[in-house]
Amino acid sequence: MTDQQDHSLAAARRAADADEMADFVASFLGAPGSDNAALGRQLADEVVSWHGPVRLPFDRLHRLAGPPDEPTLERLDDSDLETVESMRDSVDDGWEPAPLVVTYDEQLDQLVLEDGNHRVEGLRRAGHDDYWSIVGFRSAAARDDYDPSWEV
Repeated sequence: MTDQQDHSLAAARRAADADEMADFVASFLGAPGSDNAALGRQLADEVVSWHGPVRLPFDRLHRLAGPPDEPTLERLDDSDLETVESMRDSVDDGWEPAPLVVTYDEQLDQLVLEDGNHRVEGLRRAGHDDYWSIVGFRSAAARDDYDPSWEV
């Protein structure tokens, strides 16, 4: 991968241009701070192609974790909410988070937020409705079924 320690949006764009998005995602998910190497390995085994970075609206994302007032499978606890508030403050100060990692579930015709629940909530609290995302597809048919009109 071109910038192994750089997991910025600019680095994601360079990885996409070099057709190295799978390496970028695996490196990002295994990096300190993300600490999600297991998800990186799972996606490396399951995802056959990547698209992006593209801007996706938060209301299009099936979130796995979030605050009590949002439709999610898991609720954030107090330490998670402190992290979210810190991220919101950082976004307000000009921080640009790494892209979200999303997969397209063709059977349910939905985008699943695999990594970035805290970032989404921090961005949402900072007034954002969408953010840069990398979308993974588990088959060529899924890639063909994806609707790019969902992108901002």
